[in-house]
Amino acid sequence: MHDAVLPEPQAGPGDFGFGAMLAALEAAGEATRLRILALLADGELTVTELMTILGQSQPRVSRHLKLLVEAGLVDRHREGAWAFFRFAEKPVAQALRAGIVAALDPADDILAGDRRRLEAVRAERRSHAAAYFAAHAADWNRIRALHVPEAEVEAAILALLGGEPAGAVLDLGTGTGRMLEMLAPGASRAVGLDVSPAMLAVARVNLDAAGLKHVQLRQGDAYALPPDLQRFDLVILHQVLHYLDDPARAVREAARALRPGGRLLIVDLAPHQEEALRERHAHRRLGFSPAEIESFLAEAGLAGEASRLLRPGPDAEAKLAVSLWLGRDTRIEGDFPLRAVPGSSSPHREVA
Repeated sequence: MHDAVLPEPQAGPGDFGFGAMLAALEAAGEATRLRILALLADGELTVTELMTILGQSQPRVSRHLKLLVEAGLVDRHREGAWAFFRFAEKPVAQALRAGIVAALDPADDILAGDRRRLEAVRAERRSHAAAYFAAHAADWNRIRALHVPEAEVEAAILALLGGEPAGAVLDLGTGTGRMLEMLAPGASRAVGLDVSPAMLAVARVNLDAAGLKHVQLRQGDAYALPPDLQRFDLVILHQVLHYLDDPARAVREAARALRPGGRLLIVDLAPHQEEALRERHAHRRLGFSPAEIESFLAEAGLAGEASRLLRPGPDAEAKLAVSLWLGRDTRIEGDFPLRAVPGSSSPHREVA
């Protein structure tokens, strides 16, 4: 069963108290802090990156960031040894972003200079990400060659999701960020979580290149999601479960992040006998059967809604099939206490 989650309030006219708005305006009403907000409106940055762009010392930049965090305009999150800063999601922060920061003249000399230095910072990110990717690309390419082509898998994902609005999307084990590249353009909110800072660096470069400024990337564990990651319309576990000792636990945790009526997409390998993946590439499980995935969904309180099995063609070099599963949270918004959720005996629709 899911924990009850109250409906998330929507910001509207009159939702900002005088004191909160005044504090926000006071925090933003200083030259360096306004420059920081203009930069963070274009994506998240570290203290070191902001120091490079602004040409200011670490203590000074940190002091400005502290004031912006305290005013509720900026959020801070850790990623390995680094701390990243981004525009906060609080209504007062988003109102200031849309009403003041967005109105700044991009041709202004100060802001234009900041943007040029921001591009230099992003170029350095791309260089580091490319080096990491080059060091691991051979392994990734060997694994990809074993299963159904990615283009076929991605087309099947879009078909399985159908025309339902993306809404808020959470990608667990985001890796290079490809699922977010594909789905975030139609999402109102998009977050990618990964345990590896190196993979997040690759994803950050890819999402920057795609112009997806509203996507957040976070370091974290799929077994223990941060408490603020909740009420998502779609949660994705794409080629993640086979790396985990306890995949059922990860599915339960993913389900807890759904809003009532939300959907969980699982994409993983069908059962196979490629022991080399376990020995050389840290795969803990050699694929999953339909019965296993159905039991994971049922234990998480989700109803199996649709599935698809992608088999390699008879002449294909690939050996491994890929399974896609879609589960739905059957709660209805506002139902308290929670209703009983159907288990694995729920109606299940097979997608051709």
